[in-house]
Amino acid sequence: MMTADPITRFSVRPLHEVTRDLAAVASGRQAPELVITGARVASTYTDRMLHDRELWISHGRIAAMKPAGAAKRAGLTPARLIDVAGGILAPGLVDPHLHIESSMMTACAYAEAALLNGTTTIFCDSHEIGNVADVDGVEWMLEDARRAPLNIFLTVPSTVPATSARYETAGGDLTPDKIGSIFDRWPEAVALGEKMDFVQVCEGDARSHGVLAEALKRGRPVSGHVYGRDFVAAYAASGVSDTHEAVTGEIADDLLEAGVWVFLRGGPPTNPWHSLPEAIRAVTEMGADPKRVCICTDDRDADDLFLFGLDWVARAAIEAGLPPVRAWALGSLHPATRFAMDGEIGGLGGGRRADLVLLDDAMKVRDTWYGGVHAVHDGRITPLLDAQLENGRYRYPDAAYRTVKLPTIPPLVPPLPEAPCRVNAIHTVNPTDIALKRSVIALERAEHWDAHLDAHGLCFLAVLERHGRSNAVAHGLLQGFGLREGAVASSVGHDAHNIVVAGRDEASMRLAVETLRDARGGVVVVQDGAVAAMVELPVAGLLSDKRAPAVAADAARLKEAWAAAGCTLPYMGFNLIPLSVIPEIRITDKGILTVPGMEELPLFFAA
Repeated sequence: MMTADPITRFSVRPLHEVTRDLAAVASGRQAPELVITGARVASTYTDRMLHDRELWISHGRIAAMKPAGAAKRAGLTPARLIDVAGGILAPGLVDPHLHIESSMMTACAYAEAALLNGTTTIFCDSHEIGNVADVDGVEWMLEDARRAPLNIFLTVPSTVPATSARYETAGGDLTPDKIGSIFDRWPEAVALGEKMDFVQVCEGDARSHGVLAEALKRGRPVSGHVYGRDFVAAYAASGVSDTHEAVTGEIADDLLEAGVWVFLRGGPPTNPWHSLPEAIRAVTEMGADPKRVCICTDDRDADDLFLFGLDWVARAAIEAGLPPVRAWALGSLHPATRFAMDGEIGGLGGGRRADLVLLDDAMKVRDTWYGGVHAVHDGRITPLLDAQLENGRYRYPDAAYRTVKLPTIPPLVPPLPEAPCRVNAIHTVNPTDIALKRSVIALERAEHWDAHLDAHGLCFLAVLERHGRSNAVAHGLLQGFGLREGAVASSVGHDAHNIVVAGRDEASMRLAVETLRDARGGVVVVQDGAVAAMVELPVAGLLSDKRAPAVAADAARLKEAWAAAGCTLPYMGFNLIPLSVIPEIRITDKGILTVPGMEELPLFFAA
């Protein structure tokens, strides 16, 4: 295994022996195991670029930073000497908020893409698998994380289900007692994950505050998820101390003044997760100091993770106006400080883990060392890492492969109205906005559904309960989605992770759902009566059990087929259609809801 002990972050040798050796190396009394010389160093402690330096490393830790050539002049002979010829050494990146499940990969597979992007530590919120399989699912992910060559910490899922059972059916129910138990039994559980039910928190809901109390009484940080400036004060007063949902400079400024850390979320520019350019204005235009600002990725599929990792987000921050070393610090030292781990990670000071990267002048990652082990060289994983990723991966239990339970598939298209009426349609706003609008449409009497669909730019929409609880289905109509024919479907319908399907006809929708059932989960595109593309997700209906490059290739093919079908909303945005904590209208297996009012709406009502 490449990794040291996942809790202490020191090698398996006794701690006092490690610190004695590091002190001996730093004072020149003992040769380091590894010297990386001839470097510029990005100092995240002082936001400066230091020239002509070298790092002395032993036991997978940094003993000292010295002037270039110091080891040679002192007559010390390290076991390995690497001359990086003027390249930039920087600390490995620390992603303070993400969901491994969004990558559609296991934690062991995720590590490959992360290390290629220079990310060596992540804080993940596994509420997706918690929504499917309760505490068992969270613990499967933790076991997976322990096998991964990556520092992985858990922010314990806090809002499972995202709303009450009145509004949706989930497979999990993480009560305050269960959350407290995860904190007490798993040292990797270091914070409470994003508290998504911000309306209930601000209104004083007893269960929501019971969950918060489990973290606060243990001294754990609380992560947030909030929309709307009006909620900021009550949210902060409830104990929430970070959020990644700042979408404007103004709300980012409000949050910072309320004592809340702001995680600037960067994503591919064409999807809803790229809020950094707007939110960073709190720093670049409004004068806020970035000392309590971080960058994060939040959601990435496998394909996008290779292309738009946290290193890409750091470069986006540079493009938005931050100096390069400061931008890198927002992705390393700042997240480490937020979680009180800056004595271990986030910088290149003495005693810290030798999690570091070699950058070129464009701040692109060339090499990555994980605990002093060379994991990535010249943009490719090393044979040592490849062997661990191939042979050391965690195998999820059989129960994880049996979570898509559809005894029967009910009708997926609503009955055609027999008289004029109105319909509460769900309208997609634009591809980069995860908000959905309510659209009230008047329908005249028609002989066939096609007349309504064509006249108003509609397609059918349905959400099916897939946890074996009720076999319920809710019908809707989706406007502006652009699907021309066939169907698309996903078992990753956030956050209860029921099946969401959209289509132009019953037969295509049924084929899409049957395909997901038979594959035990996934995302699929059906065109011309056949499957055009699919990512199979048999683990909890959320994860592939393939290696990262294979999942990325599947995801790329899916996105090509998705676009070719005319879908204007990316498939990850489509997965959010049932997420009943985002304004202003959603659909779950229980029906259509307004958000945040939580008013239950009929599909049809009298004209």
